[in-house]
Amino acid sequence: MRLGLRMRLTLLYGVLFFVAGSTLVWFTYLLTAKALNQRFLTGSQKIIEEAEDPPPQQALTGLRLRTQPQDVEARATGVLDEMLRSSLLIMVLVGIVATVVGYLIADRALRPLDRVTETAQRLSEGNLHERIALRGRPRDEIKRLADTFDAMLDRLHRVFEAQRRFIANASHELRTPLAINRTVLEVSLEEPEASPDLKALARALLGTNARHERLIEGLLLLAQSEQELTSRRPLELDQVVRAALDQLDPVPRNRPVTIHRDLSPVTVDGDPLLLERAVCNLVENAIKYNVRDGQVWISCDRGGLVVENTGQSVPPYEVADLFEPFRRLQGDRVRSARGAGLGLSIVRAIVDAHGGTVGATARPEGGLRVAIALPVPATPSTDSGGTRIPVRTG
Repeated sequence: MRLGLRMRLTLLYGVLFFVAGSTLVWFTYLLTAKALNQRFLTGSQKIIEEAEDPPPQQALTGLRLRTQPQDVEARATGVLDEMLRSSLLIMVLVGIVATVVGYLIADRALRPLDRVTETAQRLSEGNLHERIALRGRPRDEIKRLADTFDAMLDRLHRVFEAQRRFIANASHELRTPLAINRTVLEVSLEEPEASPDLKALARALLGTNARHERLIEGLLLLAQSEQELTSRRPLELDQVVRAALDQLDPVPRNRPVTIHRDLSPVTVDGDPLLLERAVCNLVENAIKYNVRDGQVWISCDRGGLVVENTGQSVPPYEVADLFEPFRRLQGDRVRSARGAGLGLSIVRAIVDAHGGTVGATARPEGGLRVAIALPVPATPSTDSGGTRIPVRTG
């Protein structure tokens, strides 16, 4: 496990103190030993040399002087050893205190960074108006970092507001002309005096208009899905799947399929409307890109949601590209009548916004297997009586 910045600074302070303390003790030991050698041992040797030929009455004194250098050297060595032990003990005790003080200093110096980190973790698209607002500090590196972060939040806030306004305006400006065109074409089809050629042209234009509406709806939904969720709550994923299936036609006229359900109760954390849209896209793709009298398997358990379908063989190297916008299989790229190529892109955007994962694998028999894993709520969504949280069913 990597140490945090506080502990690394504390260890650095401690190591530097012990290195400096060891150097000081070593030089003090050498200088003290040199001083003892010059003041005592050299002086004792000089006294002995002056007493080499003493009078007879001073013979005993000369003998004591000759034995003095060994005694002085032993005592000097003892003093040096005692000084070294005391110095090392004091250095260790002071080093421990210095390490603790270094940790407190590092903690106080890095406390503003904790505020920056907490603000960054708390911010989302819904509260970009909040700022760190680090006041009452000198204009040091941390203050400049906080001010730079606040300026970046200002720019992000403006960008998100502009994006939100663009989506709202585009939703209105793009849908309105298509709705008008659809109304005009439907009215022309109801005209009794309209010729068959005019009605055929109106039907063709009505189909083109419908494809454009689906394309615009998909693009707007993709843009909204890629934004961070502003609200989420615990919900039952199996109920979301049932609500999505109730909105779909499991037996299309040109390609009837059979849907197999295996839905176990499982609680996830998210937005029910967006998750319902993701399930709808998965099931619609499983039905749309299937074979006649094909099969679709939908399972839901604590591992997440899995949707499998029969269909044409999918090369494994093309599976990852299917989650990109406007990407289809090599043999299906020009068949725009079957879709705009945004279904799986929207699914991935919704799952990413929920903090989950989505992946697909090609089935050896043909078709795809798409698996979604979603985060579970921090608290259980059922009480002691087993009451389940309701989800919109239509």
